[in-house]
Amino acid sequence: MNALRSLHDMIFGALERYGAGLLPLLARFVFAATLLVYFWNSGLTKLGEGVLGILRPSFGAYAQIFPRQMEAASYDISQFGVFHWAVVTAGTWAEFILPLLIVVGLLTRLAALGMIGFVVVQSLTDLYGHRAIEHPETVGAWFDRVPDSVILDQRAFWMLLLVTLVLKGAGALSIDRLLAKRLGSPAIA
Repeated sequence: MNALRSLHDMIFGALERYGAGLLPLLARFVFAATLLVYFWNSGLTKLGEGVLGILRPSFGAYAQIFPRQMEAASYDISQFGVFHWAVVTAGTWAEFILPLLIVVGLLTRLAALGMIGFVVVQSLTDLYGHRAIEHPETVGAWFDRVPDSVILDQRAFWMLLLVTLVLKGAGALSIDRLLAKRLGSPAIA
């Protein structure tokens, strides 16, 4: 039994030591492969027309982010103020900037923390703003036999991925790692 335990400790100890930067690298890869284009496409739907579209969100941006307020305002954006513009613009920029930072591994912990906040707000908007709470099949339930609900199941995996990056950093092959070596600060990576 001791020989088996020693073999186990030797194999998995080595994997843990030498693969320490691998888990966050894989998390960033999975994020790029599954969520990068999702968030960028979502951000594109919020851009206004022309070069200044990044400063003038589209009608759809307000409808996506403030659905009930849009309904109450009879879908008249002119009734919205600077606060609404700032929230929609910041949300749109976040959908481009935060995923990019994660994929290249720059300020990864902060970007992943920002994405966690973004996903929480997105989920609450879906649940209450878009009334997904009225559709149990969309919300889903944990510990059931159906693993593919849009909100509870899928976004739990998103959160696991993002929490991994917050706790472990960017891992190998990242700008954070290069900066950490250059500045002599392991906390960055």
